[in-house]
Amino acid sequence: MKSGFITILGRPNVGKSTLLNAIAGQKIAITSNKPQTTRTAIKAIITQGDSQLIFTDTPGIHKPKNKLGEKMKETIEDAEEGVDVILFLIDANDASISDANKKIIEKIKSINSSRILVINKVDSVKKEHILELIKLYSEECDFNAIIPISALKDDGVKRLMKEIIKLLPEGPFYYSEDEFTDQTERQIVEETIREKCLRLLDEEVPHGIAVEVISMKKRPRKKLYDIDATIYCEKKSHKGIIIGKNGITLKRIGERARQDIEKMLDYQVNLQLWVKVKEGWRDDPNKLKEFYK
Repeated sequence: MKSGFITILGRPNVGKSTLLNAIAGQKIAITSNKPQTTRTAIKAIITQGDSQLIFTDTPGIHKPKNKLGEKMKETIEDAEEGVDVILFLIDANDASISDANKKIIEKIKSINSSRILVINKVDSVKKEHILELIKLYSEECDFNAIIPISALKDDGVKRLMKEIIKLLPEGPFYYSEDEFTDQTERQIVEETIREKCLRLLDEEVPHGIAVEVISMKKRPRKKLYDIDATIYCEKKSHKGIIIGKNGITLKRIGERARQDIEKMLDYQVNLQLWVKVKEGWRDDPNKLKEFYK
């Protein structure tokens, strides 16, 4: 038996959460085209035959601008502890190695783990460009493997999995074979609602949003969940944007979130959403503890 812990590192928007979902074969981490969508370390547990792989998706590596950013940075550092394999994810569209990626490489070199360079979004560039990136990164760091993939199209992911399993040590399973994530249903519901906010709202609003499930009651006879959740924002003006004219934006957020939650829970869902203002919560340690326990 082989088992081990794999951490996915990379800059914001390189496709870390999309890769995690492709590996898991189902939606575990929320995705959007906005930076720093992922705020906490999310685990996907994959059991294949006599191997168990525990993947951790981390927030994009960035310079913190507030207490929330500092907490996300701590999450990344925690995910680097005791890891067996590091997946360093880069965007195939990069023209060269950025200063930010050079810093990540130096960090990776200091960690006593196997390392794989994963070049994502290869479907959007020519093969010659991928070969050039492989040459550039090979000169910077000695990787155990370099795997080009398209996480969105699930291309190259199986090959990546084979390479990871090769690098895993012998060991016991840490989770039962039917477990697929360490997130609770409540956390998945909160993140699903936040994803819809990210996808439907203007640029300045989503980063100041947090979601908290206030009540989640199961009615087995009716195969129904009653869920009440609150969307918190930092400004009164943002509250109006989230609700929208005649409540249309909030209604769209709720409809799209409900559809995904019903698929995840395999239950009908009665979802009620509320919007409240909590000014400056991203810089308030107490409020951060409330939202990210």
